[in-house]
Amino acid sequence: MTEPASGVSSDVCYRHPNRQSFVLCQRCGRTICADCQTPAAVGFHCPECMKESRRSAPKTKPRILTAMRSTSGAPVVTWSIVALCVVVFLAQYLTGGPGSGAATAALIYFPPFTEFQPWRMLTALFLHANILHILFNMYALVIFGPILERALGRWRFLALYLLSGLGGSVAVLLLAPGIAVLGASGAIFGLFSAFFVIQRRMGGNSVQMLIVIGLNLVIGFIIPQVAWQAHVGGLIVGALVALVFLRTRAPAKRNEQRLLLLAVLAGLIVLTVLGVMLLHARFGL
Repeated sequence: MTEPASGVSSDVCYRHPNRQSFVLCQRCGRTICADCQTPAAVGFHCPECMKESRRSAPKTKPRILTAMRSTSGAPVVTWSIVALCVVVFLAQYLTGGPGSGAATAALIYFPPFTEFQPWRMLTALFLHANILHILFNMYALVIFGPILERALGRWRFLALYLLSGLGGSVAVLLLAPGIAVLGASGAIFGLFSAFFVIQRRMGGNSVQMLIVIGLNLVIGFIIPQVAWQAHVGGLIVGALVALVFLRTRAPAKRNEQRLLLLAVLAGLIVLTVLGVMLLHARFGL
């Protein structure tokens, strides 16, 4: 990895020394501001690395499905999650309704099912109870998803989303093991907290985001039949994953990042096992 040019602070753009930034070029490691960033497969590239990449690339490139290329900058993961949620919601309606239909029964998360059907802890993220439920969650995803996906890269964003959603299910298992839950809210709250943590670290104004999180948490406590436990679990895990990304943003720390994400997953699995043991002790399952 090429070191930043001497005489230039590591937290300012190498082309614009008056602009503070914490984003590094994934190829050369130099700090780059928003105007100098080009989305890449992982993170961003600086202008010089992009020029070098274009010179070495084939002259003729296929134009079909260019949005699927990781260098296109299109928020493919965000739109894929939205599409999947919409398809599953239609399946819920076509198989008896969101409340008690066959699709809902097959995918909903109910803590006593955890020991034998643990995948429900994630499949429930793609179910929704009614039209307002899916509209609110998908609106929040469309607002925050593309921003985070472009900043983190696709696989990091997907890891953030799924780990946050899993964290929400684990919180339900530990705090409210007698209720069945569905919806993407745990993952969405994970995006909220990750956005807050990253924005605060970058020096942005985080007051508005804090208000959004606070209002949504209060609504979850006030409105009946809302699993606030999933919201809290998603918030905690989303913030933790964001801290991992910030700690390991340098290309040299890529392996450390993977290990820390696996550690977060392992911690959630341990808590899940603990929750199942508590279920056995409480209900004699």
